[in-house]
Amino acid sequence: MSDFHGVFPYLVSPVSANGQIKSDVLSKLCGDLIAAGVHGLTPLGSTGEFAYLDRDQRAEIVRVTVDAAKKRVPVVAGVASTSTDDAVMQAKAYQQFGADGILAILEAYFPLKDAQVESYFRAIADAVDIPVVIYTNPNFQRSDLTLDVIARLAEHRRIQFIKDASNNTGRLLSIANRCGDKLKIFAASAHIPAAVMMIGGVGWMAGPACIVPRESVKLYDLCRAKRWDEAMALQRKLWRVNEVFARFNLAACIKAGLEIQGYRVGDPIAPQAALNPDERQIIETLLRDIA
Repeated sequence: MSDFHGVFPYLVSPVSANGQIKSDVLSKLCGDLIAAGVHGLTPLGSTGEFAYLDRDQRAEIVRVTVDAAKKRVPVVAGVASTSTDDAVMQAKAYQQFGADGILAILEAYFPLKDAQVESYFRAIADAVDIPVVIYTNPNFQRSDLTLDVIARLAEHRRIQFIKDASNNTGRLLSIANRCGDKLKIFAASAHIPAAVMMIGGVGWMAGPACIVPRESVKLYDLCRAKRWDEAMALQRKLWRVNEVFARFNLAACIKAGLEIQGYRVGDPIAPQAALNPDERQIIETLLRDIA
């Protein structure tokens, strides 16, 4: 099994008004996150607004991230589609670009049965020679991964991780009980990372880590050292980020936070809206208090 673990920020996708990827901004963000100690980078996760980007924009995001990482940390690139063939094409391309892993996301317009959901993820895993992280987010996906499907997918030798954003920590424990060491668990910002680490998680993939990377890494280190009292004290402090972000559009919050920190990532992609001045002030105050 590949040793993916720790804090993997879900990167934003900086896009100019004319649709061009701001490669210099993304590259600098990647470099600074690595310098802050993160353990990996995840382009084209939910915070990366993958649902709002075309194929060329997605490909450029992955290329820039891989180039910026320079193999210092693994890059796990998001693959998402309503079509199995298109998802397979993306996965193959991102592997060729140098991605170290694939984050497999299922978009669905019409509802799908378990067998169809399973076949989508299997097709992606069959198409590449790098580890696959299956991603489940019931809040946004029309067709979720059931525990039975997850258990069957865990038997695939390249499906080695799951990133679960279900808001249900009990579900994570059920996955761990069903799959054991066959499937390592990454938490999402919807969960309490320290609690997930306590029940056997290997880390978290989350957008807020983009704007509080050092604090996120410190939390991970405390959890790994089983210094739970200190970990929970820091977790309580960082949980304020999740509470604030739950009030607004996530991509808008992360992009606003990065803009405040000096990264010209721009606004979220239309038809999403940027935070208004009052909302942006809430983010600015939060970051100042945490710092």
